[in-house]
Amino acid sequence: MYTPGLRLGHRSPFRTEHWLCLVLFFVSGFVTCRTVEERSLSTLGTDDLHALVALGDPEKSLKTSDLSSHLSKILIPRPVGSENNTIVRQYIISTLKKAKWHVEEDTFKDNTPYGEKSFTNIIATWDPTASRKVIMAAHHDSKYFSTYPANQFVGATDSAAPCAMLLDLAEMLSPLLEQRKKRIDDGIEDEDDHPAGGTTLQLVFFDGEEAFKDWTATDSIYGARHLAEKWASTYPDPNHQKRRLRAPQTIIQTIDHFILLDLLGAVEPLVRSWYPPTAWLFDGLVSAETRLGEGGFFDEPDKEKWVSWSSFFEPRTAFHQQYAYGSIEDDHLPFLRRGVSVLHVISNPFPKVWHTLKDDASALDLSTMKRWNLIFRVFMVEYLGLKVEKASGQQAPRSTGHDGSDLPS
Repeated sequence: MYTPGLRLGHRSPFRTEHWLCLVLFFVSGFVTCRTVEERSLSTLGTDDLHALVALGDPEKSLKTSDLSSHLSKILIPRPVGSENNTIVRQYIISTLKKAKWHVEEDTFKDNTPYGEKSFTNIIATWDPTASRKVIMAAHHDSKYFSTYPANQFVGATDSAAPCAMLLDLAEMLSPLLEQRKKRIDDGIEDEDDHPAGGTTLQLVFFDGEEAFKDWTATDSIYGARHLAEKWASTYPDPNHQKRRLRAPQTIIQTIDHFILLDLLGAVEPLVRSWYPPTAWLFDGLVSAETRLGEGGFFDEPDKEKWVSWSSFFEPRTAFHQQYAYGSIEDDHLPFLRRGVSVLHVISNPFPKVWHTLKDDASALDLSTMKRWNLIFRVFMVEYLGLKVEKASGQQAPRSTGHDGSDLPS
């Protein structure tokens, strides 16, 4: 990813110089989004939060000390076209298939500063016949460097950790999605019972996000550019509900929201709302974090660790809610430019280790990543309106007594 405009003064040991920049565009209508109608997200009660957390250890997939964890499997140099890139891709695919997701590989070739290369995006969909989709995405490649030791770059925050978080989400939501399908098949529940009843979750792992040399319009976000263009000119399969119910729309027009994760996993991230049309989704993340924190779910009773926490999210002002658009060049842009509503979950300022060898396991904070896992679980369950089966014998976590006074309003 790249931030055009204002130099923030960062020098990389891998290049003579690069630019970290940020531009805020204060003109309403800088982009034209196909705005999906704002709605109230369902809100999980305390018992449901307990049940959701109990579905699986939110740290298990993220422990770099465990060589079998999702993060450990991804945390290797994996630039485009490398053997490691294939190894990571195959691991992601096998994990998703094991969790009963429908997986596609989108393979294509494109010209790069080093000649033609092959790229493969991974697209995992829970219900390929659903009429609508909400996408959560990250890139699975790591940045290419031509010489040693720079070529040992593993991109822990960029974006091994976000990929591991998406795998955790896929595994944790699978039983809930399966239970909803069964209730619908049995006539106990109807898709129309919830605004997102006809919406499926789709996970996209992009290849080729990183520039091979300097970030340009043609040397960056290869996978995202290809997939957005492909979906903008491709129609759903004839058995797709969208084709049965309404006039034909391209695949990209079936996307309700595109949620991109990047540069997550380091301690004390700061995430802002970049686009007014999705500010209400940003608020949904904030709400999930607030309730989890105030409920003591960030605590670690087994370690006798009671967490005093502050929000990951930058407060929104009335001005930002209505007018301010931000831009960090990343995988979301080809979709945004085609009218898709985007929520960009990226830490800004970027982690200090960005594009350096120090963006390794030591740059990650397990408690921070655990929080992200919990926030994404709650947010997506509430977005999709899923029901959480309560397990017996669950113990309520100790409340921290946090009053939420420092949280975004």
